[in-house]
Amino acid sequence: MWQLGLAWALALLVTAGSSGPSAEPADPASIFADLSPAELRAVRAFLMERPELGLSPSRGGPLAKNSLFLVELLPPPKRSALRFLEHGGARPRREARAVIFFGAQAEPNVTELAVGPLPRPSSYRPLPFKGGRAVPFWARPMTRLEYELLHEALVTALAPLEPLLREATGFGFQNCSERCLTFSDIAPRGLGPGERRTWLVIQRFVEGFFLHPAGLEVLLDHRDPDPRRWAVVRLWYDGRYFGSVRELAESHARGALPLARLPEPPARQLFSSYEPRGRFSSGTPTDVHGAKVCEPQGRRYRLRGNRLEYGGWSLAFRLRSSAGLQLFDVRFDGERVAYELSVQEAIAFYGGHSPAAMQTKYMDAGWAMGASSYELARGVDCPETAAFLDAHHLLDADGPVRFPRALCVFELPTGVPLRRHFDSDFQGGFHFYAGLEGRALVLRTTSTVYNYDYIWDFLLYPNGVLEAKVHATGYIHATFYTPQGRRYGSRVHSHLLGNIHTHLVHYKVDLDVAGSGNSFETMDIRFENISNPWSAGARVVQPGGAGSPAPRLTPPLTCGRYHLAVTRRHENEPSSSSIYTQNNPWDPPVTFESFIRDNETIEDQDLVAWVTVGFLHVPHAEDIPNTATPGNAVGFFLRPFNFFSEDPSVASRAPVIVRPLDPPAFSRLHIQRWTPASPGPCVHPEPFSYNGTSRPV
Repeated sequence: MWQLGLAWALALLVTAGSSGPSAEPADPASIFADLSPAELRAVRAFLMERPELGLSPSRGGPLAKNSLFLVELLPPPKRSALRFLEHGGARPRREARAVIFFGAQAEPNVTELAVGPLPRPSSYRPLPFKGGRAVPFWARPMTRLEYELLHEALVTALAPLEPLLREATGFGFQNCSERCLTFSDIAPRGLGPGERRTWLVIQRFVEGFFLHPAGLEVLLDHRDPDPRRWAVVRLWYDGRYFGSVRELAESHARGALPLARLPEPPARQLFSSYEPRGRFSSGTPTDVHGAKVCEPQGRRYRLRGNRLEYGGWSLAFRLRSSAGLQLFDVRFDGERVAYELSVQEAIAFYGGHSPAAMQTKYMDAGWAMGASSYELARGVDCPETAAFLDAHHLLDADGPVRFPRALCVFELPTGVPLRRHFDSDFQGGFHFYAGLEGRALVLRTTSTVYNYDYIWDFLLYPNGVLEAKVHATGYIHATFYTPQGRRYGSRVHSHLLGNIHTHLVHYKVDLDVAGSGNSFETMDIRFENISNPWSAGARVVQPGGAGSPAPRLTPPLTCGRYHLAVTRRHENEPSSSSIYTQNNPWDPPVTFESFIRDNETIEDQDLVAWVTVGFLHVPHAEDIPNTATPGNAVGFFLRPFNFFSEDPSVASRAPVIVRPLDPPAFSRLHIQRWTPASPGPCVHPEPFSYNGTSRPV
């Protein structure tokens, strides 16, 4: 069987351009490939031409319109996919998932459709949620149009506060071309179903503006599809609440309001910037290149479309616009060990004294974290030797958008042997030394969800171990410092509070070990105290098995409260969260509790393991300018457990074996290697380059 090893960390890890993937008809992996730009355009054109849908362009116009929000691959049903992959059955029908905002009707709502067959769609059908749950219009994700209207409404509403803001910060909203204020929005957008009231944190628009709150937070009600009916309903300034803009402005005009005056930001070496400042005490050089990853004899992996092969490993992958990386048909030496392994959700719960901080409960699938996969920098985000792949998304746009170098694949020296042994003769010599270099293949992408950057990795090891890992970096979500706020975090700069928060990341692991019929077992170990069988009167204390393992499930709570939950697999339970949970956490269309409340047997069934990893982050001064990756990573391992007859990495030709030929003199050694003695140069010939843009295609 395969063992699922979990990693849960508090402050440390406890474990612990080319074109994008293309559909190659000759390769079975292509049934899981992301939609091509041509397919995305075909789906959009087909839906836009349907008169009964009455769709308008995404950009411009009113909010109360029917518009296409998202198009991405709808994976085939597992039964159809396995029939094709295992038994030579028909290729599954290729379909798209389309999300439509129906705002121009009597009862506005959000509807999902399956559109196909691709590449030439000719029909569509509804994609209902489990239990037929509907998605109300107010639960829809935010769009660029709504953000533009939100900014306009905020600028207009805060006009009476311009004198206050200019005096306190030196920045403003009105007629602004430089020295401007901006905002970050908080979610959930209210305290109960039906609300769309968002707290906005006002910030100075400088580099790293997330760390420059102005001391003002504004609650703006924008549920009505008509922006003319939007209104500011509450304000918070430097620890005090105000019922209206007028009340705050009049308090300032009377001189009754203590101002929180912010210092002038420097032109260079701003604390929130990456510009070097200071020197290390050792004096060792940092202005020269450090160690690099190289491939002296070329790549040892194969990348064909969306199929990745490395040693015994083979898998298909895609990058969902909604939730990110998804692996399919994961095999080792030709035998499937997992049908699907995918990121489901990333959650961050905050505490604080200000209303924005105490309201913040981010659920990043609602911010389309898969489509936040911006360009990876060669030599920084991935080694220079990496293979880079583009991604194409159709999200809140009127056509597909190309995200260059959104994914990368590279072989990584782990810096520690996969295994090794020095066999001493205990007389100053040895019988042999043997070791196998540590290597892993990494599939990586990132999600930059406003302030935070998540680095998503799947690592493949030659001994049949697969690791899923995520690093958190980027800017902390910070609020304006008040003395009362220190209960909820740390003062990380003069006017800045780093708010305490918990990161939770949820994965789906559809294991298929020697077929789809699996069981879930836990093994409990206890110590036994027994009589020593070879010494009368003596006792032996040793670990022993605690009896037959039994299936165990915890009470039905939300997915974020489980380290591990195991359920029967169902086609109508494809994900544990959705893009609507962020704006409707009170009654979301996908509720994880329903997955486990049915009390189904999990013996010899097609099972899914739902894995949650996470850590508590208490921000500190060293999180300035950004949270660093060391100590802020979590993940889990899939490990073979009596699945192979021996460590499968014995098939590698990379070990070194050293045997003495003339002990005890040890003057002659027999060194065995199966790789060339001289690997060749390790310098990448191309200079650093970066574009950073994503453009319609």
